[in-house]
Amino acid sequence: MKPSTNPHVLVTGAAGYIGGRLVPELLKSGYRVRVMARTPRHLADRTWADKVEIVQGDAADFETLKAALKDIDVAYYLIHAMGAGDEFESLDRANAQNFGRAAKECKVKRIAYLGGLHPDSEKLSPHLQSRKEVGEILLASGVPTTVLRAAVILGSGSLSFEMLRYLTDRLPVMITPRWIDTRIQPIAVRDVLRYLVESANMPSEVNRGFDIGGPDVLTYRQMMSGYAKRAGLKPRRIFSLPFMTPSLSSHWVGLVSPVPKNIVFPLLESLVNEVVCKEHDIAQYIPDPPDGLVTFDKAVELALQRIRDHRVDTAWSSAVHAGAPSDPLPSDPDWTGGSMYVDERSKIVHTSPERLWFIIKGIGGEHGWYSWRLGWWTRGIMDRFVGGPGLRRGRRDAQDVVIGDALDWWRVEEVEEGHLLRLRAEMRLPGLAWLELIVESDEKGQTIFRQRALFHPRGLSGEAYWAAIKPFHGIVFGGMERNIAKAAERLNVID
Repeated sequence: MKPSTNPHVLVTGAAGYIGGRLVPELLKSGYRVRVMARTPRHLADRTWADKVEIVQGDAADFETLKAALKDIDVAYYLIHAMGAGDEFESLDRANAQNFGRAAKECKVKRIAYLGGLHPDSEKLSPHLQSRKEVGEILLASGVPTTVLRAAVILGSGSLSFEMLRYLTDRLPVMITPRWIDTRIQPIAVRDVLRYLVESANMPSEVNRGFDIGGPDVLTYRQMMSGYAKRAGLKPRRIFSLPFMTPSLSSHWVGLVSPVPKNIVFPLLESLVNEVVCKEHDIAQYIPDPPDGLVTFDKAVELALQRIRDHRVDTAWSSAVHAGAPSDPLPSDPDWTGGSMYVDERSKIVHTSPERLWFIIKGIGGEHGWYSWRLGWWTRGIMDRFVGGPGLRRGRRDAQDVVIGDALDWWRVEEVEEGHLLRLRAEMRLPGLAWLELIVESDEKGQTIFRQRALFHPRGLSGEAYWAAIKPFHGIVFGGMERNIAKAAERLNVID
């Protein structure tokens, strides 16, 4: 179903998993796309950045919302505050109210929102209750709204799929809570995107929610068994215990999977609720594809194939930021006169700048950090125990890197192709930390590798932290510098 008049659409949450995949689908379907972001430069490296209009806006700032929604026909609301702590419900509520009011004032013709599938009769988890409330706020906004309610979304890089993948891959024997036998109707990400794109063409009188799900209804136990089969793993042995709560479960899931505890907990709370579609009314407006909706087995195969081919376009971790979006960069003038500790190293590397950059932009994930492995592994475990991301997030792509990507416990803050990779630490620290990897050439044409570790302490605990780790800098950062240089020089031999 193609748009008849080339409508103008706004996508919020484009740095996230769904939003980042929705933008290219809308472009392929002929829509003019505007993207709203709190920090537009975080989207500068996306493959579609030069094909859309990117504007600054924040759902908490009514005036920026009005500017972003001006002359928009269809607005996609893909903002959720999960991971923002205990206040996520009030943030979700206030943001949705702002968005609905701004959309009405700007005479937007339709809002499309992706919420959570939920039962009507049971007490909902705070996460599902908030998703439900946001949908109700938008439906009452005075702007015709399509609310799509989905349960587990299956796709390479999705939060639900990554949790399923890591649990099944790493645990041949599991002791689980009762939610392991809760019925779920998962849906493939390609079907979710199709529903979102086609929602823009809903008749103006439609203002309601729709349950969306794939053709299979499974328990989480069956999903894990099905994943194991498709991934070529031996059958998993799963035992459920009635006394294991979501809080207890979140600790071991957080240790085994790359998802931190503050994100895992609301997800596990939601698994207590049975999430099965009660209707399929969406087919009246968006018919099923000729070959049917994607099955669970097919969705797993597609996701695994993209992971093996290193073609993960977006990942859940891209949308989860530990630091505030307004946190300054180490290059900002605000730091003048402030405390900033720097470990800076420089080395001539006997290779081309291109080969050195190839090694730098592939750092992290399976490639590791070219440094004291035991030290990094130990620090990662410590970070997981206190609720940080640790080293399990890995990379979205084995070689491609863009602003906003997660690289283990780092976040890509800046990329200057062939020259600079700046990473901001998201581990639990008493301060702010960055790592800069820089490629330069001197006046003799030699390749220079510069490496800077920067730390801005927070109070006395931050000062003590820097003093405690400083003796290890030679092992950690010195080893990183030497090993990155050696890896780049080895490319001379390989080539």
